[in-house]
Amino acid sequence: MIDAMTFLTIVLMAGVTYLTRIGGYVVLRNRMLGARATAVMGAAPGCVLISVIAPAFVSKSPADILALAVTLVAATRLSMLPTVLIGVSAAGLLRHLIG
Repeated sequence: MIDAMTFLTIVLMAGVTYLTRIGGYVVLRNRMLGARATAVMGAAPGCVLISVIAPAFVSKSPADILALAVTLVAATRLSMLPTVLIGVSAAGLLRHLIG
């Protein structure tokens, strides 16, 4: 069974993520973005993904290094959502199996 504090943390993190996501739409709903701003907005999800997986580059854990390799291969062939799902699944499974 999941601990109440862990559950609360997950729910609050999801809420903050949702609020930051919807906040951009609320703030920018009546504005026209230029080409440069549009390019920045398009690149932002990739930057977030890199910041999440970057620590694995310096990890000494074999499971993390293998999960990173799996994620990188997936990123070269798939779009963002499948890559994230594969990367997270690989990290969880490999950490469970290898440690």
